[in-house]
Amino acid sequence: MCGIAGAAWSSEGTPVSAATLERMTSAIRHRGPDDAGTYFSKADTSGSPFDSHQPATSLGPAAALGFRRLSIIDLSTGHQPLANEDNSVWIVFNGEIYNYRELRADLEARGHTFRTNTDTECIVHLYEELGPDCVQRLRGMFAFAIWDDRRKRLLLARDRVGKKPLFYRLDRGQLTFASELKALLLVPGAPRRLNVRAIDSFLCYQYVPHPDCMLLDYHKLPPGHVGVFENGMLEVRRYWEPPFEPGVGARFQRAPTGDTQEQKATSTLETCSTWSADRWRKELRSTLTEAVRLRMRSDVPLGAFLSGGIDSTIITGLMQEHSERPVHTFSIGFPVKEFDERSFAREAAAHLKTDHHELVVEPNALDMLPKLLWHYDEPFADSSAIPTMYLSEMTRQHVTVALSGDGGDEMFCGYTRYLAVKLASRFDRLPGVLKKLLTAKIWQKIPSGAGKMSLRRRAKRFLRALGQTPEQRYLRWVGIFEESQRQELYTPEFARSLGDHNAGDFLLDAYAACPSRDFVTRTTCADILSYLPCDILTKVDVASMAFSVECRSPFLDQEVIELAARMPIELKLHGNQGKQILIDTFADLLPPSIQRRRKMGFGVPLANWFRGELKPFLRDVLFDSRTQSRGFFEPAAVQRLFDEHQQQKTDHSHRLWALLCLELWQRMFLDAVEPPANL
Repeated sequence: MCGIAGAAWSSEGTPVSAATLERMTSAIRHRGPDDAGTYFSKADTSGSPFDSHQPATSLGPAAALGFRRLSIIDLSTGHQPLANEDNSVWIVFNGEIYNYRELRADLEARGHTFRTNTDTECIVHLYEELGPDCVQRLRGMFAFAIWDDRRKRLLLARDRVGKKPLFYRLDRGQLTFASELKALLLVPGAPRRLNVRAIDSFLCYQYVPHPDCMLLDYHKLPPGHVGVFENGMLEVRRYWEPPFEPGVGARFQRAPTGDTQEQKATSTLETCSTWSADRWRKELRSTLTEAVRLRMRSDVPLGAFLSGGIDSTIITGLMQEHSERPVHTFSIGFPVKEFDERSFAREAAAHLKTDHHELVVEPNALDMLPKLLWHYDEPFADSSAIPTMYLSEMTRQHVTVALSGDGGDEMFCGYTRYLAVKLASRFDRLPGVLKKLLTAKIWQKIPSGAGKMSLRRRAKRFLRALGQTPEQRYLRWVGIFEESQRQELYTPEFARSLGDHNAGDFLLDAYAACPSRDFVTRTTCADILSYLPCDILTKVDVASMAFSVECRSPFLDQEVIELAARMPIELKLHGNQGKQILIDTFADLLPPSIQRRRKMGFGVPLANWFRGELKPFLRDVLFDSRTQSRGFFEPAAVQRLFDEHQQQKTDHSHRLWALLCLELWQRMFLDAVEPPANL
């Protein structure tokens, strides 16, 4: 796992100096503390075009690639940037390719010579064979940049579901890119202008959806996309999407267990429509087992995040089956019982006989906030980032690589909101008179209760959205600020600045990728294209890499995703039970209590903090003259949120947290003369 940065430019573009590239890579040193390297292509000029003391003039087309390494595989010869045999193709790569051994055997048979034992070198030679289509053969997580010196072409690529990040900015013939946004801000002349439409999206989702950034003219390469920069122009195109729809991507294929990857690739294609439940369970067991086995390839110690939930317990159990010694497992707990999963983690560890480590922490938001804001680059309001950072910090004391259960909820209907989606779909079939009764405004006058998960609050939220279309209803459920709440919050001037922007389009476009399946399946597809990469995977990648930990997610193996996408919804959501097929398939790895446990989530007691120790800080920031002078929000609307939360009329903790993160981010990245160098 590594951090990458660099640039390419046309003859009209501004080159990047060696000093600038050094600053860019130094800003992401936490992603790769073990090694560093740079590459500069030769521009058609005299002298050294990369002397930072000389003015930059017409030095393209050319490129500069920078790299920071976290050593995982081939510890002695894995230096980057790395080239092909004649040094005409160069790469910087962040991630892991799990089928690299199989790819290497095929590439060697085609005459390619390898100088290292790394997965990175396979990508270079695969690019020589297939060009940008090389991504189709890669099984893993990745973000990389390839400079093709013969074609004067830069290829950017990001893995299928967005496990690894990649930011870029195109400006008058110069394309800069990096694993983190903060590195791009160190390019001389890089602007820092607020993207006001991104504020609207952020308050809707608690993250800024791709391809946008909170800063204007900066972008995220979307998951499953490549970008080709040539002749001063950038073309971004999709190469993969989850095959929920018939005819999307290759039909799911499997070969008998034990066959090689190449044999599987040439095995007979078959559709899954006639499979029995037993066949689905057999395929799931073998597919996920293989995904775990591949992710245990490492030349450094590895372990697992173990919360005691269904997903992390299954992954840990499969790891233990392939390990000759007890797997190191890690969990953290909190003094607040509602947020403490240690008892379940201990039970799972005892059942699987792992070497378990746990830590009790008293999260200190005031201490963690500056580090959180700096590492996430953009406002990010998922408060579970706080415990994820504590967990990563503890894990790094023992291992460098950790497997996780991320993706299991989206793939196999683990969120309780999927049950709400199922129930609401039944409402859509009710007679009109019953619909009117259930959506009557009188139900909204019943007090909600203060707790985030209070039954009355959830019931009111459910009923309030029933009168909308299914897609709009789900947007209302998953949003932080509903559209009407955002409109009440905004000043007239700020509302006008948004123009025709509709924050909901991001989720609605994700739904459009799966138009023909049942609505619960369509919703899981929408989450895989939106919430999973923008929230869950961003949270885990940034938190883990802040402490130089590589996190691997077997549930997000492409073959597991493609199997889950084809699977009938009845096998996942059976009655009121989500993840039914996981429970049935891996019952031997799951203690009975974990099979039955209610999903707890991974959070912190925000509601209590904002009524207790964080109340003065929250008040000082939100009602400070600097905050209010920005002109985004009506002071009276913010005051109402604050007062209703303090009076326990409504739990506004996540809305208040979003406003707090937004303001503090602006102070760090916009108000400061330059973003902080490190935290």
